[in-house]
Order: sequence, then C-alpha cells, then structure tokens
Amino acid sequence: MADDPQRNFRSAYYEKVGFRGVEEKKSLEILLKDHPLDLEKLSTFSQRFPLPSMYRIHVWKVLLGVLPPHSDSHALVGGYRKEQYRDILEALEVMRYINFTTPSTHVYLRMFQLESQVLPRCSETSAPDEEDEDFLSIGRAMEEIVDDPVDCYWLIKVFINQFHTKFGDSLPHLQPKSLEHYLSQEEPRLLTHLKTSGALTQLPYSLWFRRCFAGCLPESSLQRVWDKVISGSCKILVFVALEILLSYKIMLMGINRSEGVVRFLRNIPQENTDAIVTKAIDLWHKYCGTPMHAV
Repeated sequence: MADDPQRNFRSAYYEKVGFRGVEEKKSLEILLKDHPLDLEKLSTFSQRFPLPSMYRIHVWKVLLGVLPPHSDSHALVGGYRKEQYRDILEALEVMRYINFTTPSTHVYLRMFQLESQVLPRCSETSAPDEEDEDFLSIGRAMEEIVDDPVDCYWLIKVFINQFHTKFGDSLPHLQPKSLEHYLSQEEPRLLTHLKTSGALTQLPYSLWFRRCFAGCLPESSLQRVWDKVISGSCKILVFVALEILLSYKIMLMGINRSEGVVRFLRNIPQENTDAIVTKAIDLWHKYCGTPMHAV
C-alpha cells in the first residue's frame, strides 16, 4: 500500500508541535483489537513510542504475562489474580506478619517473599536488606503509577521476577563498562573527570540499574523508561544514566570529590526529568536503532 502523503504530513506536523502521540494512539488501539494480542507487535510499539497513559497499565499487564494474549480470558484471569491476592493477604494476616498499620509496600514485600518461599520467621524479621530495599523502591514507584492494589502487586512481582530472569546476566556489563563506552563517544572530557576524581566506580549504579531509576526519577518520567524495560530493553537504563550525566555536565565538572558527585546524582533536580528521558530515548535509538513496526 502506498504511503498517504496527507497522513505523513499530518504525522510530521503533530510531531513538530508536540502531539506525536495522536497517530500512535490510533495504531495502538488497532493492535489491541487483535485476537489473540500480538505480543511482538505490542513490544515493538512500546519500544518505538511512549504508551498512552490510558492504555499503559493494560499493555504492561499483557507484556508481563499478568494477563494472557487472549482478550476473552482477561476477566477470568483477572478474577483468579484477585482471588490469589486475597488468599496470600489473608494468610499473612493470620500468621501476624502484617496488620492494618503495615505500609502497603511492606505488605507487597511479605506477599512476594511468601510466594517465593523466602518468608523469614516472624521472630527473625529484621530491617530490610539491600534486595528488599530494591523491591520496596520499585514498589513505591509502582504504587504511584497503578491505583488498584491487586494490579500493583502483580505488576511489581512479575516486573521484578522477569527483570532478574531476562537481564540479571546483563546488568554487570552495564555498570560501568557500557556506560563508560557511550560516555566516551558523547563527552570524553566528562569521562576523564569522573575517572580522575574516582567517581566513575562510585556512581549510584544500584539506584540506576537494579532499581530501574525508582526513587531517582519522578513517576511521570519513570513510566516512560519502564515502557522500554517491560517491552524488552534493559539497555535504555544505560542511556538514561548517560543523559543524566550529560545534562548535568557543567555541575559535575565543578565537583572534584567522588562523594560530592554521588551525593548530587542520588538527588538530581526533579523539574527537568521529562526532557532527560526524551533525550535518553533519542540516544538509545541513535546507538541501538529503532525497531520496525507495522500495524
């Protein structure tokens, strides 16, 4: 089918004035009518475009396997998920691991531990370790994005499990090897400064790569990064880290002690993060290419 010049002009105009999502939203609605849903096409769409907020949670649930590709089964499977959630919650209440004062993210952690068969004895519960803190950070961020507690728990659980299963072996290569490579291409002077100050090996890699920027970026920006992670790319995390370094280059070049660099990067200003994520996605496409997609 030949390209429609009017449609192409319209798309270019929308993109120029900041309404890039108008045509993409229509394309996603077509994809969501497939029976069964085509996971590969949905993944490719999510890699190329930001998901419209009204469809984001639904697409995440499908891509993560919380819901099956067969739309006719969504209500049934959703009912099972809710039932399982209530059973786990009730078991933890009976065993007195949780009560009405327990913060919801800590409830989700105990549920996750029970399902993973690593729930500590009540008498042995202690302060959360580093892995628990990773879970709680992702949980707090997901809670800001997802209203329904059942959906929230399932998305946290499957997101974390799949992230470790799919990308666990790749993470060590992202920090600092991959980040160092791309920084040398974009801003070698900053890389030299970070090496000289000893900051390169001390950057907040766990915040960036193990927590997928939860607790670093506000949720409005974070969800656009998670669109890419959930649809199959952990490498986007490198480019978000890279763009943070590039965006605050002048500030970082003026800090000569590694502790100062790390302190600043752990608490970056929150008002500029949408632009940082947009530029990070552009860098990711520049170095890794743009997936092809046809509705």
